[in-house]
Amino acid sequence: MKVVSGENIPTAASWYFAEGSAGETVLFAPVSRRWLSFLLTFSLIFPVGGCAKRWDALSTEEKALLHRILTHWERWVPEKKKEGKAPLITFEELYAGLGPREREFLDRVRAIDPRKSFGFSSTRLEGGSPAEGIRFKLLKGQWIRRGTRKEKLDPQYLPKEVYPAYKAMMKAMKKELGKKLLVESGYRSPAYQLYTFLYYLPKHRYSLRETAGWVALPGYSEHGAPERQAVDFINEEGVNGEDNVEEFERLPEYGWLLAHAREFGFELSYPRGGKEVTFEPWHWRYIRSKKGG
Repeated sequence: MKVVSGENIPTAASWYFAEGSAGETVLFAPVSRRWLSFLLTFSLIFPVGGCAKRWDALSTEEKALLHRILTHWERWVPEKKKEGKAPLITFEELYAGLGPREREFLDRVRAIDPRKSFGFSSTRLEGGSPAEGIRFKLLKGQWIRRGTRKEKLDPQYLPKEVYPAYKAMMKAMKKELGKKLLVESGYRSPAYQLYTFLYYLPKHRYSLRETAGWVALPGYSEHGAPERQAVDFINEEGVNGEDNVEEFERLPEYGWLLAHAREFGFELSYPRGGKEVTFEPWHWRYIRSKKGG
């Protein structure tokens, strides 16, 4: 918040105008200059109306910042996806080439605690990465068919201990149903999670809270926590539930997961009826395997 005094007021007291975080202007009654330091501190903590204001909807200026960031990322992230390197992106790579204001915006998003800001009961998860000694299996050559068109999925990563459980589960599903599920998204570094969150932010009316109900903030995503690794499934016909949740819910593959996934150490992360995170029938987490080897 920026506070400036009124001009040309020849008294010991001045009017003070505060520009809020969302661009609004707040007018404070005349006060003695000796109270200015108190006013500055108070206005930073309590932006409007004497109560703390939670950051949710982006201001016009913040939307412009976001679009500059996304435009910059669009120049190189898609190529990283094709190369199979996007899930391992670092913050250093993500910040490269951005100006001070864009970097500050990213820092603010990273500092959000969904428990305090949105009232979520999220658990902060300890991450893991190749740099920290976590070993991953690279999944390449996954293909889906949409109508008559075949599409190749971007390469994905699963922790080495999760991959055998996934393969064993799909082998059992294929034997019983004649079809299987593919991994549309596995491990994501915290930096790639930040990219994913901001990528979807415009699709949720620039609401941080609404977006957090669909895409976890970095540090709170199971995709970045190998000890409870999340897997987003997609079926061989390209159904992933993103645009139609019920379409994925109706799949026989989903029904099979409900009946058998626990045998292989997987469980549904966000079942129907949750109060905070939207129902995601495609999002399963790995706990431990009984049959995966």
